[in-house]
Amino acid sequence: MNGEMEATTQDQVWAQDDLLKLLEAMKMALPQKDLTKYKTSESHLDWQKVAFNSYTADMCKQKWQEVSKEIRKFRTLTELIFDAQDYIKNPYKGKKIKKHPDFPKKPLTPYFRFFMEKRAKYAKLHPEMSNLDLTKILSKKYRELPDKKKKKYVDDFLRDKEAFVHSMMKFREEHPDLVESMTKKGSNVPEKPKTPQQLWYNHEKKGVLKTHPDATTKEIKDSLGKQWTQLSDKKRLKWITKSLEQQKQYEETMREYIQQHPELNMTQEDIVKSTLTKAERHLKDKSDGRPDKPPPNGYSMFCAELMSSMKDVPSTERMVMCSQRWKLLKQNEKDAYQKRCEQANPEKPKRPISAMFIFSEEKRPKLHQERPDLSDSELTRFLARMWNELPDKKKEKYKRLETVLKAESEKKEKEDRSRLPDPPKTAQDIWQQSVIGDYLARFKSDRPKAQKAMEATWSTMEKKEKIMWIKKAAEDQKRYERDLCEMRSPAVAAIASGKKIKFEGEPKKPPSNGYQKFSQEMLSNGELNHLPMKERMAEIGSRWQRLPLKEKDRYKKIAEEKQRQYKVQLEQWLSSLSSQERNTYKEYNSQVSNLFYNMTSEDDNDDEDEDEREKASSEADSSSEEDDEDDDDDDDVSDLHL
Repeated sequence: MNGEMEATTQDQVWAQDDLLKLLEAMKMALPQKDLTKYKTSESHLDWQKVAFNSYTADMCKQKWQEVSKEIRKFRTLTELIFDAQDYIKNPYKGKKIKKHPDFPKKPLTPYFRFFMEKRAKYAKLHPEMSNLDLTKILSKKYRELPDKKKKKYVDDFLRDKEAFVHSMMKFREEHPDLVESMTKKGSNVPEKPKTPQQLWYNHEKKGVLKTHPDATTKEIKDSLGKQWTQLSDKKRLKWITKSLEQQKQYEETMREYIQQHPELNMTQEDIVKSTLTKAERHLKDKSDGRPDKPPPNGYSMFCAELMSSMKDVPSTERMVMCSQRWKLLKQNEKDAYQKRCEQANPEKPKRPISAMFIFSEEKRPKLHQERPDLSDSELTRFLARMWNELPDKKKEKYKRLETVLKAESEKKEKEDRSRLPDPPKTAQDIWQQSVIGDYLARFKSDRPKAQKAMEATWSTMEKKEKIMWIKKAAEDQKRYERDLCEMRSPAVAAIASGKKIKFEGEPKKPPSNGYQKFSQEMLSNGELNHLPMKERMAEIGSRWQRLPLKEKDRYKKIAEEKQRQYKVQLEQWLSSLSSQERNTYKEYNSQVSNLFYNMTSEDDNDDEDEDEREKASSEADSSSEEDDEDDDDDDDVSDLHL
């Protein structure tokens, strides 16, 4: 009986109008605010409400699953239904035009005709060979074939190609709307600029085909791919320059194109994308005498120094070697690199967080505990909705905190600007300063024209002409680093913006509540190590919810006892520090947590209980520990997800 029912469902043909009715019925059955993943919405959909006319709930569900295979699935179900409606109205739009039953098939190439004719024979002669080995043999046989025997396959191809062209013209006449939708998409859009490697590959490919006309695309790619990794910096720079010229031309053309086609809804950000890799950009900056950016952390500094002695190692292998050697270093050696890095980097003031972000960070731990099934993005959307629905009176608390943090940030930024030495100049900047007077005189004090002319001149200058200015830029970079080191005191150099300061002998901070203690225990025992971190934290949240109240109280008492012990150890440790070290420690740790606690304690009439405020304070404390030592990783993970 069930088998007959399934066969009937599969054999029934749905008219286009019925398919569109199905999608409308699904839209009506969905919640107004559909924010969850499409699979979640699909699993909770009441298909009995979707059923209509002679179509049952099972038939509707099965037909939707067939339609949904043709569309993208990384958004909500509500958004997917719009795509499905578009697909049903025009199933051959864009690339799918080739699936149209009337679309003519391209003729087989001469080699493929030879391959299809001989494959069965060679497969029978060599049954032990794989398809790949057979392909290699037949490819070689075709290349060795005399021109007289090849002519048969070439003639057949040319005959079929002529028929294909005729059929294609007929298809265009019979289906002008489909052909237009396929060509309209990119017919007039400017071609994107090529990367340095693509430009070099296209140039070298012509030379390879001249000497080896029978070489396959794969053989050419493999051969040239190895050559590119071993190309000298001087030769690589030639193609980097050409790629940048193409990119500049593309951006100018695209700006005009966007103005002519406002319906595309494209902005400047959509077209400004560099064609260079990070290594290629660094090579170009170095060639132009641009000062190096200080590495952001100790590991980056270690890699930069190590790579300077790896000129003979292919670029694809350098990072792997750096990673392997970094792991072999002792912790005190890693710390030394981090300290040097902090001394080389000026402190950047942290951007003040918004009122909504403060609210989200306060509520996130509790919401994550209540809804462990939600992903990070879903959690963020849920918190944004909570913020929008929050009464203005309750928003005031967070807005006051935002104002205070902004004032603190502006004050610190002003102080930092007054302390920092002048930033280093590039070789191009120094050269332009020396010739700006001549160019302004030539262009009658028209600064934009003079600037454009100087940039054009610099880009065409030979490397030997730039050498003097590159050396001056290097001297200015050393001056900047020297002034920076002289300006910074050891205490200031130890503070990295937004990171945990590691003091020798500082007691390790314990979990601040029962849930953190439970999370720490689950993460450290290795039971959930087979799961990805996101799923691991969701599983921990789920287990915590299922835990008996007695067990939760036990974890809470352990956490409270650890906190008491920590406070005693902390007081003893602080008393052993010098006054300067003690002030640095207190300034950093009290900046966020005390400020947040003072602001939240002003509104005692809020609905949150004391325990929630305690967790909010612990959240602020835990954020200062994100960059702790490797042995604190488990604690850091639990803090971040709470």
